[in-house]
Amino acid sequence: MVACDSAAAEGFLAELAKSCHLRGWALGTSGNFSAVVSREPLILTITATGLDKAALSTGDFVRVDARGAVVEGSGRPSAETALHVLLAIVRQAGAVLHTHSVWGTLLSDLHADDGGFWIEGYEMLKGLEGVKTHTHREWLPIIANDQDMKALAGVVEMTLAQHPSAHSFLLRGHGLYTWGESLEQAKRHLEILEFLLEVVGRRRGLS
Repeated sequence: MVACDSAAAEGFLAELAKSCHLRGWALGTSGNFSAVVSREPLILTITATGLDKAALSTGDFVRVDARGAVVEGSGRPSAETALHVLLAIVRQAGAVLHTHSVWGTLLSDLHADDGGFWIEGYEMLKGLEGVKTHTHREWLPIIANDQDMKALAGVVEMTLAQHPSAHSFLLRGHGLYTWGESLEQAKRHLEILEFLLEVVGRRRGLS
Protein backbone atom coordinates (compact mmCIF):
# COMPACT_ATOMS: atom_id res chain seq x y z
CA MET A 1 0.00 0.00 0.00
CA VAL A 2 1.34 3.43 -0.96
CA ALA A 3 0.68 6.28 1.48
CA CYS A 4 -1.52 9.05 0.11
CA ASP A 5 -1.26 12.82 0.06
CA SER A 6 -2.59 14.16 3.36
CA ALA A 7 -4.60 17.06 1.94
CA ALA A 8 -6.24 14.85 -0.67
CA ALA A 9 -6.95 12.17 1.93
CA GLU A 10 -8.56 14.63 4.32
CA GLY A 11 -10.73 16.07 1.56
CA PHE A 12 -11.83 12.58 0.53
CA LEU A 13 -12.59 11.54 4.11
CA ALA A 14 -14.47 14.76 4.89
CA GLU A 15 -16.78 14.20 1.93
CA LEU A 16 -17.19 10.54 2.80
CA ALA A 17 -18.09 11.44 6.38
CA LYS A 18 -20.83 13.77 5.13
CA SER A 19 -22.16 11.00 2.91
CA CYS A 20 -22.17 8.58 5.85
CA HIS A 21 -24.10 11.10 7.94
CA LEU A 22 -26.71 11.51 5.21
CA ARG A 23 -27.14 7.73 5.05
CA GLY A 24 -27.58 7.45 8.81
CA TRP A 25 -24.27 5.65 9.31
CA ALA A 26 -22.53 8.38 11.35
CA LEU A 27 -25.09 10.46 13.24
CA GLY A 28 -24.29 12.91 16.00
CA THR A 29 -20.55 12.80 16.60
CA SER A 30 -20.27 9.04 15.95
CA GLY A 31 -17.82 7.36 13.62
CA ASN A 32 -14.19 7.96 12.81
CA PHE A 33 -12.20 7.89 9.59
CA SER A 34 -8.48 7.67 8.89
CA ALA A 35 -5.89 7.29 6.15
CA VAL A 36 -2.19 6.47 6.15
CA VAL A 37 -0.17 9.43 4.92
CA SER A 38 3.28 7.98 5.68
CA ARG A 39 4.58 4.44 6.16
CA GLU A 40 8.12 5.18 7.33
CA PRO A 41 7.51 6.45 9.91
CA LEU A 42 3.86 5.46 10.24
CA ILE A 43 1.62 8.55 10.27
CA LEU A 44 -2.17 8.52 10.03
CA THR A 45 -4.53 11.42 9.52
CA ILE A 46 -7.69 10.81 11.54
CA THR A 47 -10.85 12.70 12.41
CA ALA A 48 -10.62 14.71 15.62
CA THR A 49 -13.00 13.53 18.32
CA GLY A 50 -16.42 14.99 19.12
CA LEU A 51 -17.21 16.45 15.70
CA ASP A 52 -20.43 16.40 13.70
CA LYS A 53 -19.64 14.37 10.59
CA ALA A 54 -22.22 16.34 8.59
CA ALA A 55 -20.03 19.44 8.84
CA LEU A 56 -16.54 17.93 8.67
CA SER A 57 -13.82 19.90 6.86
CA THR A 58 -10.18 19.28 6.07
CA GLY A 59 -9.22 21.25 9.18
CA ASP A 60 -10.94 18.69 11.41
CA PHE A 61 -8.20 16.07 11.21
CA VAL A 62 -5.11 15.42 13.30
CA ARG A 63 -2.05 13.41 12.38
CA VAL A 64 -0.89 10.71 14.74
CA ASP A 65 2.11 8.41 14.94
CA ALA A 66 2.27 4.67 15.58
CA ARG A 67 1.67 5.27 19.29
CA GLY A 68 -1.43 7.35 18.58
CA ALA A 69 0.26 10.55 19.71
CA VAL A 70 -0.63 13.76 17.86
CA VAL A 71 2.23 15.03 15.70
CA GLU A 72 0.30 17.70 13.81
CA GLY A 73 -3.07 19.46 14.00
CA SER A 74 -5.32 20.76 16.76
CA GLY A 75 -7.93 18.83 18.67
CA ARG A 76 -7.83 15.35 20.14
CA PRO A 77 -7.85 12.19 18.01
CA SER A 78 -10.63 9.66 18.43
CA ALA A 79 -10.39 7.46 21.51
CA GLU A 80 -10.34 4.55 19.05
CA THR A 81 -7.16 5.70 17.31
CA ALA A 82 -5.39 2.58 18.59
CA LEU A 83 -7.68 0.43 16.44
CA HIS A 84 -6.91 2.48 13.33
CA VAL A 85 -3.17 2.18 13.97
CA LEU A 86 -3.52 -1.55 14.56
CA LEU A 87 -5.35 -2.07 11.25
CA ALA A 88 -2.79 0.03 9.39
CA ILE A 89 -0.12 -2.34 10.72
CA VAL A 90 -1.66 -5.83 10.84
CA ARG A 91 -3.85 -5.46 7.74
CA GLN A 92 -1.59 -2.99 5.94
CA ALA A 93 -4.68 -0.82 5.56
CA GLY A 94 -4.32 2.46 3.71
CA ALA A 95 -7.63 3.71 5.11
CA VAL A 96 -9.87 2.66 8.02
CA LEU A 97 -13.55 3.56 8.29
CA HIS A 98 -15.80 3.17 11.33
CA THR A 99 -19.56 3.72 11.24
CA HIS A 100 -22.48 3.42 13.68
CA SER A 101 -25.42 2.32 11.55
CA VAL A 102 -28.66 1.01 13.02
CA TRP A 103 -28.24 -2.31 11.20
CA GLY A 104 -24.69 -2.89 12.34
CA THR A 105 -25.64 -2.08 15.92
CA LEU A 106 -28.67 -4.40 15.96
CA LEU A 107 -26.87 -7.32 14.34
CA SER A 108 -23.83 -6.92 16.57
CA ASP A 109 -26.09 -7.47 19.57
CA LEU A 110 -28.23 -10.21 18.04
CA HIS A 111 -25.25 -12.41 17.09
CA ALA A 112 -22.82 -11.47 19.85
CA ASP A 113 -23.06 -14.84 21.61
CA ASP A 114 -22.03 -16.58 18.37
CA GLY A 115 -18.98 -14.37 17.95
CA GLY A 116 -20.17 -13.25 14.53
CA PHE A 117 -22.25 -14.44 11.58
CA TRP A 118 -21.93 -15.56 7.98
CA ILE A 119 -23.06 -13.53 4.99
CA GLU A 120 -23.43 -15.57 1.82
CA GLY A 121 -25.28 -15.83 -1.47
CA TYR A 122 -25.38 -12.14 -2.38
CA GLU A 123 -23.99 -10.68 -5.60
CA MET A 124 -22.81 -7.60 -3.67
CA LEU A 125 -20.19 -9.74 -1.91
CA LYS A 126 -18.18 -9.50 -5.13
CA GLY A 127 -17.48 -5.88 -4.24
CA LEU A 128 -15.15 -7.07 -1.48
CA GLU A 129 -11.51 -7.31 -2.49
CA GLY A 130 -10.57 -10.80 -3.66
CA VAL A 131 -14.14 -12.12 -3.80
CA LYS A 132 -15.02 -13.54 -7.22
CA THR A 133 -18.41 -15.17 -6.74
CA HIS A 134 -21.72 -14.60 -5.00
CA THR A 135 -21.32 -18.06 -3.42
CA HIS A 136 -18.58 -16.66 -1.20
CA ARG A 137 -19.15 -16.98 2.57
CA GLU A 138 -18.01 -13.90 4.49
CA TRP A 139 -17.54 -14.27 8.24
CA LEU A 140 -18.23 -11.03 10.08
CA PRO A 141 -16.66 -11.25 13.56
CA ILE A 142 -18.30 -9.53 16.53
CA ILE A 143 -16.07 -8.30 19.35
CA ALA A 144 -17.22 -7.17 22.78
CA ASN A 145 -16.76 -3.42 23.17
CA ASP A 146 -14.31 -2.18 25.80
CA GLN A 147 -13.41 1.32 26.97
CA ASP A 148 -9.86 0.10 27.59
CA MET A 149 -8.49 0.70 24.09
CA LYS A 150 -5.24 -1.18 24.70
CA ALA A 151 -7.15 -4.28 25.80
CA LEU A 152 -9.64 -3.92 22.94
CA ALA A 153 -6.85 -3.59 20.38
CA GLY A 154 -5.37 -6.84 21.69
CA VAL A 155 -8.67 -8.67 21.24
CA VAL A 156 -9.11 -7.20 17.74
CA GLU A 157 -5.61 -8.31 16.75
CA MET A 158 -6.23 -11.84 18.03
CA THR A 159 -9.61 -12.03 16.25
CA LEU A 160 -8.16 -10.87 12.95
CA ALA A 161 -5.38 -13.42 13.24
CA GLN A 162 -8.06 -16.11 13.59
CA HIS A 163 -9.94 -14.76 10.56
CA PRO A 164 -7.27 -13.61 8.09
CA SER A 165 -9.72 -13.26 5.18
CA ALA A 166 -12.19 -11.02 7.06
CA HIS A 167 -12.81 -7.62 5.50
CA SER A 168 -14.37 -6.12 8.62
CA PHE A 169 -15.60 -6.64 12.16
CA LEU A 170 -18.37 -5.33 14.41
CA LEU A 171 -17.99 -4.00 17.92
CA ARG A 172 -20.98 -5.14 19.96
CA GLY A 173 -23.59 -2.43 20.43
CA HIS A 174 -21.28 -0.05 18.63
CA GLY A 175 -20.63 -0.37 14.93
CA LEU A 176 -18.67 -1.53 11.91
CA TYR A 177 -14.95 -1.31 11.19
CA THR A 178 -13.70 -1.90 7.67
CA TRP A 179 -10.59 -0.94 5.71
CA GLY A 180 -8.87 -1.08 2.36
CA GLU A 181 -5.49 -0.73 0.70
CA SER A 182 -6.65 2.63 -0.63
CA LEU A 183 -9.30 5.20 0.23
CA GLU A 184 -11.37 4.09 -2.75
CA GLN A 185 -11.21 0.43 -1.77
CA ALA A 186 -12.14 1.21 1.85
CA LYS A 187 -15.11 3.29 0.67
CA ARG A 188 -16.26 0.45 -1.57
CA HIS A 189 -16.00 -2.04 1.29
CA LEU A 190 -17.99 0.26 3.57
CA GLU A 191 -20.81 0.69 1.07
CA ILE A 192 -20.94 -3.04 0.29
CA LEU A 193 -20.93 -4.08 3.94
CA GLU A 194 -23.51 -1.53 5.10
CA PHE A 195 -25.77 -2.67 2.25
CA LEU A 196 -25.34 -6.31 3.30
CA LEU A 197 -25.94 -5.50 6.96
CA GLU A 198 -29.25 -3.90 6.05
CA VAL A 199 -30.25 -6.84 3.84
CA VAL A 200 -29.42 -9.36 6.58
CA GLY A 201 -31.18 -7.26 9.21
CA ARG A 202 -34.34 -6.89 7.17
CA ARG A 203 -34.35 -10.61 6.32
CA ARG A 204 -34.17 -11.42 10.01
CA GLY A 205 -37.13 -9.21 10.76
CA LEU A 206 -35.27 -6.42 12.56
CA SER A 207 -37.00 -3.59 10.67
